[in-house]
Amino acid sequence: MTHSVFLTGFPGFLGSAVAARLLTRNDPDVTITALVQPQYRKAAETRAAELQGKTRTRQRRIRIVEGDIARPGLDMEGAVYRILQADVREIWHLAAVYGLSVGKELAERVNVQGTRNVLELATSARGLSRFQYVSTCYVSGRYPGIFREGDLHHSGPFNNHYEETKHRAEVEVQAARDQGLPVTVYRPAIVVGDSRTGETQKYDGPYAIIRWIMRWSRVAPLPLPGDPSRARVNVVPRDFIVDAMDHLSGLQVSNGKVYQLADPQPPTVEEMTRMLGVATDRRLLRMRVPSRLALSAFRHVPGLASFTGIEPEAVPYFSHPTRYDTSETERDLQGSGITCPPFQSYAERLVRFVRENPDLPRGGMT
Repeated sequence: MTHSVFLTGFPGFLGSAVAARLLTRNDPDVTITALVQPQYRKAAETRAAELQGKTRTRQRRIRIVEGDIARPGLDMEGAVYRILQADVREIWHLAAVYGLSVGKELAERVNVQGTRNVLELATSARGLSRFQYVSTCYVSGRYPGIFREGDLHHSGPFNNHYEETKHRAEVEVQAARDQGLPVTVYRPAIVVGDSRTGETQKYDGPYAIIRWIMRWSRVAPLPLPGDPSRARVNVVPRDFIVDAMDHLSGLQVSNGKVYQLADPQPPTVEEMTRMLGVATDRRLLRMRVPSRLALSAFRHVPGLASFTGIEPEAVPYFSHPTRYDTSETERDLQGSGITCPPFQSYAERLVRFVRENPDLPRGGMT
């Protein structure tokens, strides 16, 4: 009997890359059922055709199904849902609202209720072998100190509704795991483009700083909140995230584990901005600003956020107090050749991609 893999978050940045790996790692008779909101159906069909073309098979292996994770029954046709309950063997849940400025109601509906609805399918599936869940390192909130892969319930205050709702969603995923659901949780840090090509699908996170620096011809003023010599920025390239999840998800030992897909030696804000200055060929005039003053300015000075391209919700990450332990990830990746590359090794490629592709959107799928 053939079986299927269920995927949310397609055709998004990570979802598309995961789908490509699922095509190559599974037998040709395994179907990938991708849940897509109606407004993304055309983009999803185009992406699916591209990925299937690379596999050189005439068989239609990615099946696009319209629905919505935030609605009961995933807003799918009942017959399709019942088929999935019978034949789905693996679920990859990537869909979420990722914006730092997302409102509480939307974040709750998509990130928390949406995860509940996908878990409902997972717990009712008769032959599920694994529920692969993509969370985020920032379920930590502003936890002061080292946040380990087994940590969750003693998180610090949250920077925004995104972090809080992803934390609550992971609590429910881990509760299902403790009740017997075969679960693996992946917590990426801040995801940027491909370390080999610089390719990305959207400009958010560190890209606001890159684009701000590139607006200046030779010398770029750069106010830095807090103490840039102490705070660290943990960014990871997409290819590392996908390579790591691809490898770890295939291990029997990964069942029940949580992996923090982060840079074990992240640069400080000072170091990262210095690297970006070199990569953009700009001299930076870095000016230290008290964190509270910077946040107040971005929230209340008219036009400042739109002028700089930096949203107020990003300011607290310049003084983020949390360090992420990656011991479990490093242990289970040992021997695979998969490691997180240092930011300095690919910063220039990220900048080159931005320079060659100036018109990509700032936000992603919702």
